[in-house]
Amino acid sequence: MIRIYLILLLIIIVFFGFRAFLKLSPTLFARYTKTALLWLIGLTLLYLTATGRLNGLFAMIGIGVAFILRLLPLLLNYLPHLQKTWRILFGLKKTSSKQDSNTNVKGNMSADEAFEVLGLKPGASQQEIIAAHRKLMQKNHPDHGGSDYLAAKINLAKKVLLKK
Repeated sequence: MIRIYLILLLIIIVFFGFRAFLKLSPTLFARYTKTALLWLIGLTLLYLTATGRLNGLFAMIGIGVAFILRLLPLLLNYLPHLQKTWRILFGLKKTSSKQDSNTNVKGNMSADEAFEVLGLKPGASQQEIIAAHRKLMQKNHPDHGGSDYLAAKINLAKKVLLKK
């Protein structure tokens, strides 16, 4: 019987606590939420330690680490897509660097430099130029984790050599 009263008291406290939480400013709400979460984690760890069930937590952590390590190659493969999605969702801008600021490569490239960029010798055929361009773009395309700058250089090299 006393348990029912305690549960009802807890429900009432939680109800009025949430009502007060919702009336707070967003910064205070975030700070109180973080503090409450830390207290909850601390009290849970204390409870698990006192009852001797902390080994179950360590087992779950071990399983989680093993799972993440197994998924790591897959996650790294999709990292550029995840970063792009993250930026879109949260409206973040790309960090600027010298390489990214020069993504619009101007058409000032000599034929010798174009051959060097594509890794070809002067006098290569049109099919060799296209094949080298395709191979390099598969490795360096921005959608697959490559650099915008390198992709622009590779495209410019192809244009210079094919004179398009």
